[in-house]
Amino acid sequence: MYKKSNPVTHLCTSDVDNILIRERNLCDDLIGKMTFTDFIMFHFFGAEPTPLQRTIVDAVLVCIMEHGMTPSAVASRITYLGAPESLQGAVAAGLLGAGSRFVGTADESAALLKRINDQPVEQRAAEAQAIAEEFTAAKKFLPGFGHPIHINGDPRVKRLDEVARAAGAKGDYIDAMYLLGDAIKAASGKNIVINVNAAIGAVLLEADIPPTITRGFNLIARCAGLVGHLLEEQQEPAGFHIWKVADEAVPYVAE
Repeated sequence: MYKKSNPVTHLCTSDVDNILIRERNLCDDLIGKMTFTDFIMFHFFGAEPTPLQRTIVDAVLVCIMEHGMTPSAVASRITYLGAPESLQGAVAAGLLGAGSRFVGTADESAALLKRINDQPVEQRAAEAQAIAEEFTAAKKFLPGFGHPIHINGDPRVKRLDEVARAAGAKGDYIDAMYLLGDAIKAASGKNIVINVNAAIGAVLLEADIPPTITRGFNLIARCAGLVGHLLEEQQEPAGFHIWKVADEAVPYVAE
């Protein structure tokens, strides 16, 4: 429904002497008194995180920040090669590739895990099976499952599970993740492993973070990782080599 009242923001305002973020003074109340992880949660939700939320969000940010010469890192490095005056452009180029194949499916996976967990306990395995069969019949990738490198299992999944449960997570969404993992193997007849995005979706749900914002944590972490790649690009340039390798690997052939 259309709202006639003017929109407002609850996030931030400033005057000549102060910057207020959710009614707290940035300089007096936040800088030096709140970690970046805590501040993310405070900024997003208007309350300081619980110990469980703090532990899970911090683990997720560390977990997904770096994974080598992925397409997003390559995109950042090549963009920096072409426009070294634009650090922000190079970071943006890498973030634009954080989609359904790389980095960014935690939100979609979380929505499916929530769908499973919304069912009575005795019906959750059947719901997981239904989801797996839907994606298999449609010949679509199941978000959060499968990995091109970690074909024997993504090691980050087990570690996020351990960290979340040790911090006090109930484990319902993590259990739903394993139900869906078993279901996709049964439906496809293939050894499709659980990947880190399913685990991120599961543990963030355990921390009461809605699926709609889940991908944001991937992006925050990967942004920092891309800055690291660009610092290394300044010190140990690889962009020109990557360009030449790609040029040689994809030869011109007349039609």
